[in-house]
Amino acid sequence: MPSAVLRAEALGAHLPPLVVEAERVASTVMQGVHGRRRAGMGDSFWQFRPYLAGDAAARVDWRQSAKAERLYLRETEWEAAQSVVLWRDGGPRMQWRSHLAEVTKKDRASLLLLALAVLLLRGGERVRLLPGPPRSFQGRGALPALAEALALAPEALPSAADALPRHARIVMFSDFLGPLEETRAIAAQLAARPLSGRLLQIMDPAEESLPYAGRRRFEGLLGELPAILPRVEAVRDLYAARLAAQRAGLADMAGGLGWSFSTHRTDARPETALLALWQGLAPA
Repeated sequence: MPSAVLRAEALGAHLPPLVVEAERVASTVMQGVHGRRRAGMGDSFWQFRPYLAGDAAARVDWRQSAKAERLYLRETEWEAAQSVVLWRDGGPRMQWRSHLAEVTKKDRASLLLLALAVLLLRGGERVRLLPGPPRSFQGRGALPALAEALALAPEALPSAADALPRHARIVMFSDFLGPLEETRAIAAQLAARPLSGRLLQIMDPAEESLPYAGRRRFEGLLGELPAILPRVEAVRDLYAARLAAQRAGLADMAGGLGWSFSTHRTDARPETALLALWQGLAPA
């Protein structure tokens, strides 16, 4: 527990400027686009869920609460359908940065997640974190709490998604360089909820071009043994082919699930990726 507290404090110290930057990026994208607030809440019952701090008292179902002797909210299927679930990979690979970029992949993923959350919250939508607290964030004032929850979120994606709203949408930020079979298994489980999804692959520019030459020592980020290459340029074409194959596999997997797949480099402007995500989440 002490190590978790120290980690949370360290991440929390980095969050205020990240939140400010997320607000700036979101505001840039908002210029020229309109919000997507929908009228009406619908009346198709979906589930009861426990009352959580920040929920409006007017949404409490007093009859169900009296039966259980605790406060419960009545949620409708419309509300579930308007939830957007966000996940950011925080693993060791995401914490790497080359000399060609100013930020790590994790920092860029966190920025895009928070900026997208700003747009969603301003549009009146409900945002969930995976993994995260069993509640939805709603309203413009929810961003600080969401950012704090992001700082405390475990690095890995949990295999179970039973607690997520059915028919919600999910946006996943990662480099997706792990085994394709693992990504496919997790995505298939999420799609079975059913959830519609978008995958954004975030890459460092050096991972795109392998801009090294001569004898180089490469050290793994997941405990692998180091590898020494006498001439890096000799394997550049093979590396590019394997990266292209990985991306093709991810795109095919996403397409098979009815999801979408796109890429983003950490040396590119975050506004471009955010605008594409925002437009992709717009209703048909």
